[in-house]
Amino acid sequence: MAKKKTEQVDNLQELESALTKTEQFIEDNQKIISYVVTGLILVVAVFLGFKKFYVQPQEREANSQMFMAENYFEKDSFNLAINGDGNYLGFLDIIDDYGITKAANRAKYYTGISYLHLGQYEEALDYLNDFKSDDLLLAPVAEGAKGDAYLELGDSDKALKQYKKAYSESKNELTTPVYMMKAAKLLESSDELEQALALYQDIKKQFPTSAEATNADRYIARVKIKMN
Repeated sequence: MAKKKTEQVDNLQELESALTKTEQFIEDNQKIISYVVTGLILVVAVFLGFKKFYVQPQEREANSQMFMAENYFEKDSFNLAINGDGNYLGFLDIIDDYGITKAANRAKYYTGISYLHLGQYEEALDYLNDFKSDDLLLAPVAEGAKGDAYLELGDSDKALKQYKKAYSESKNELTTPVYMMKAAKLLESSDELEQALALYQDIKKQFPTSAEATNADRYIARVKIKMN
């Protein structure tokens, strides 16, 4: 019992000693601590002010300016979408003029897809690689588009890697079966028949209502004939 009390007293003394040292440290460094706290407050205030009074207005303006480029993109007028028409900005202008905005990031996606349609595959990869998104539809489409570009450039290994990334990172009815099918066809053309067969079967099983699933039986039969 006496030993327990002694331990409690020792613990209290250690706690008091630690508190005293902390108080002494604060007292000795009061000015420095004050400067640090003030500095942190100023940094936060500057950041919030920058975001509110500069970034947000830039974002609104960029979205407004990009309207016509998006319109050209939807009409497959890809050169006008990229470069503008002399009256309205193109996606490249949005990237240059509003680089810190989300709109500029989105413009990189549109620019990459536009170059892909124009057959300028290296340029497509440049902009698609710069595009960053966690959107459940845009992200896999961007990865799949990189696969298309690599395939056109003759690099089937990188194309397959991108298709796998496209269908693995976001499971959805719209994009996943598309890139599973592209990967399966590429595997089949490379004589990786077992892997191709597994993917065709997965498409049929996991996405039975997709357009890709309607042709899956034909591809499955074809691969099985090749395997036999």
